[in-house]
Amino acid sequence: MELKNYNILIVDDEIEYQRVLKFILEDLGYKVDTCSDGIEAIKFINKNIINLVLTDLKMPEMDGIELIKKIKKINEGIDIMVMTAFGSIETAVDAMKYGATDYYTKSEDMDELVTKVHRLSKLHRLENNNKVLIENQSESSFFLESKNKVFSEILEMCRRVADTDINILILGESGVGKEVIAKYIHNLSPRKMEPFVAVNCQVFPEGVIESELFGHEKGSFTGASEMRIGKFEQSNLGSLFLDEIGDLPISTQGKLLRAIESKKIERIGSNKEIDLDVRFISATNKDLFQLIEKNDFREDLFYRINTLVLNIPPIRDRKEDLPDLIDFFIDKVKKEQKKIDIRVNSEVKDELINYNYPGNIRELKNIIERMIALSKNGLVTKDELLIFNKCNKYEKNTTFKEAKAKFEQEYIIEKLRENLGNVAKTATVLEMSERQVWNKIKDYGINLDLIR
Repeated sequence: MELKNYNILIVDDEIEYQRVLKFILEDLGYKVDTCSDGIEAIKFINKNIINLVLTDLKMPEMDGIELIKKIKKINEGIDIMVMTAFGSIETAVDAMKYGATDYYTKSEDMDELVTKVHRLSKLHRLENNNKVLIENQSESSFFLESKNKVFSEILEMCRRVADTDINILILGESGVGKEVIAKYIHNLSPRKMEPFVAVNCQVFPEGVIESELFGHEKGSFTGASEMRIGKFEQSNLGSLFLDEIGDLPISTQGKLLRAIESKKIERIGSNKEIDLDVRFISATNKDLFQLIEKNDFREDLFYRINTLVLNIPPIRDRKEDLPDLIDFFIDKVKKEQKKIDIRVNSEVKDELINYNYPGNIRELKNIIERMIALSKNGLVTKDELLIFNKCNKYEKNTTFKEAKAKFEQEYIIEKLRENLGNVAKTATVLEMSERQVWNKIKDYGINLDLIR
């Protein structure tokens, strides 16, 4: 991790000390911002990514101890070093009880402070390395190794292009793991230590998605009470993943195209250009050619985002991978639900392997979570498969399209019942927008009064 990617905030009401410290740390290569009191610091931390806070203990309005408590409520991962005057070491030690990582006495040589900052930045880098390693190991064990020829070729292609910055478009049905593939590419790339930021374009209304992507200035529109950093800025030096890009409003597509081509953005309400260095990956389960014909998707944007296209096969076309995926999720869910001793009937595994999974890997995981939760007497039997059994009944006498629609209808009804007919909560569980759920309710003629 380069020092410029380790963000430091200095909080001190002594302006001259602020300036000296900022100059020294910036000269070493760190990115440094300053605030003069705790209230200002909390506002800044809520809007920006901060790795280390250097704060004085005695300040007006809000002292250092109170600031530490508030910072830890916002983000436990932020390191805090308190700076104290000579003779106040006891207070500095007390600060560490509330979450401060270290302390520095202002009468000491400034080299001592620099040494401590270097040590914290190094620890931060090592922790990030471990997180990436654990994530890679976990994903590769169940998803990123395959016995399927087509999927294996896709994974090989990911490895070959990971160290480039070409734009990638991932296609595939809902639930096939498009975001996992995007993360895989990011974690193999030189940007792996930088942010991976994912945005689902489906879940944001047309009037909100532009602010979500590009950010906005305070007062730029009604309700914009504070400045906001958008996803593009958050992903700077890393990767930005736009899922369901086919749902992006046509009014936002032009601005997205300009951002990709120029590598610059402007926040809403500002004419100041911000330079960015972002790897761009997008995904959709829609036919973009059809959307282009209907003038719902810009053709120039399509050809900008699809330098490489990865078409992820549905899980029903990867039957040879199912036994490993099933075993992985069973072990994972048993640990999560603290039901390590649960046994799964062999007939259940046979049924799981033979099922076609219209909801793909996401549905497989949901089925296993449900059956483990409903297990009795330490054993999972076919009785715990529930929706799965209903879907099998429809598939025997109908086309796959009809069976999938029937499954979707009954699955949405079940989730609505679980949430007592609350559409907003159901949308969150289903990872859909409220508008989409309302459309499904209308399409399937679901009576919410009977559910509630």
